[in-house]
Amino acid sequence: MKANDGAAAKNARLASLDALRGFDMLFIMGGEGLLCAIASALGFTGFAAAFGHAEWHGLHFMDIVFPLFLFMAGVSFPFSCAKSRQRGMGDGRIALKSLKRGLVLVFLGLCCGGLLKLDFASLRVWSVLGRIGVAWMVASWIYLCCGVKTRIAIAVATLAIVTVGTILITAPGAIAPVDPFSAEGNFGCWLDRTLTAGHTYRPLFDPEGFAGFLPSIVTAMLGMFAGEIVRRGGSAATADKALALAGTGCACLAGGVALSLVFPVNKALWSPSFTLVAGGISFLVFAAFYWIVDVLGWRRWTFFFTVIGMNSITIYMAQRVIGFRVARDFLFGGLSSLFPESWGAVVLQLGYIAVCWLFLYFLHRRGVYLKV
Repeated sequence: MKANDGAAAKNARLASLDALRGFDMLFIMGGEGLLCAIASALGFTGFAAAFGHAEWHGLHFMDIVFPLFLFMAGVSFPFSCAKSRQRGMGDGRIALKSLKRGLVLVFLGLCCGGLLKLDFASLRVWSVLGRIGVAWMVASWIYLCCGVKTRIAIAVATLAIVTVGTILITAPGAIAPVDPFSAEGNFGCWLDRTLTAGHTYRPLFDPEGFAGFLPSIVTAMLGMFAGEIVRRGGSAATADKALALAGTGCACLAGGVALSLVFPVNKALWSPSFTLVAGGISFLVFAAFYWIVDVLGWRRWTFFFTVIGMNSITIYMAQRVIGFRVARDFLFGGLSSLFPESWGAVVLQLGYIAVCWLFLYFLHRRGVYLKV
């Protein structure tokens, strides 16, 4: 057992992490649509395009949601690992547990991609949950096998190798001049459309496909580094830890901006520069939540987000199998009709969030949580 494992295990659940996870998932649970509807009602044209995902290169707000969630999955692992070790579980069993979790997430991702329709010709192979499962699983194995310095070296080497490899190894048959940072010229995108043709999210590539596989592991590793910072020196929440998180975030941001001069920030490719920029932002946001919630102890305001955060996988999957929109229209359709069309859309978006949240609150009151 590593030093401080016992003390850390006693504080295995961070209130700030549950709140931040809920804040992040809110944008998957209708928050994006709500903000876009409000902006449209107020006459802010172009807000949806600027707020949503970047078309290719660049970084918009919604581009951070996915890497932040993967980052948070990494943050929790040092705590769960310490708890498992305190219970006498060896690293081999912990690694098998990680494998099980990773495979379950891959399976759930395949279900989201159409597995249960049994239409295998159109099944999407890659998925958000699959990316989280595999990236987190590999990062957890690296955590179990290597010390901090070795893991830092692995993360840096991975981003360096991906950057150089992307530039040197381009898509076979691409028309010259080949742009290795384009969907047509990128080797990872070529693998997507060659090995998983007909099973990708886009015709030329899949945003969760081959191109971003290795850098996404680094995203999970960054979260684990953050978890170790919080665990350092015992379970007490301190301003020094929040400052260390923020400082690390600034360093990642600076590295990402510098690297973007070589390899543009690109979420679809999960480029090394995107990995560092998104990781830096994740560190900073987590630092803010950790300082406010855990250090200062201001927790009452977090309840709304915590209800979402403690059942994040549940609401992600439930939106695909439960008719929340039918319930929304039944409960709020009449009310929305009393407003002008643009503000009626805002009412419906608020209603959707309310229906989803009440579903999660019902589970929360009964202590029902989907754990993977």
